[in-house]
Amino acid sequence: MQKWHHQKKILKDRLKFLDSRLHSLEDELDQPHSKDFADFSQETENTEVLEELGIVGQQEIKLINVALKNIENGTYGICANCDEPISIERLNAIPYAAVCRKCMNQE
Repeated sequence: MQKWHHQKKILKDRLKFLDSRLHSLEDELDQPHSKDFADFSQETENTEVLEELGIVGQQEIKLINVALKNIENGTYGICANCDEPISIERLNAIPYAAVCRKCMNQE
């Protein structure tokens, strides 16, 4: 069984970064809006972008938490579709990858 210390550290560091970023996004979204129509319109667009960033961040957090659980239960690095090993190159690029490159390309 591989130990995955490097990937675990990367995942935990990314989790800390995302948590911090999500709190910053929440703080920014809580700011009062301008009463000027043009400014309000721009702020509304910015709000939509910030909300989307928050959604993407929350999705990544879920994937990271699954990967960390997989490290703990010994299934990290095994494709969720075909049960074959996920290449170390793929795990280095996407540490929370749940499927191998072959299965990813089939979807």
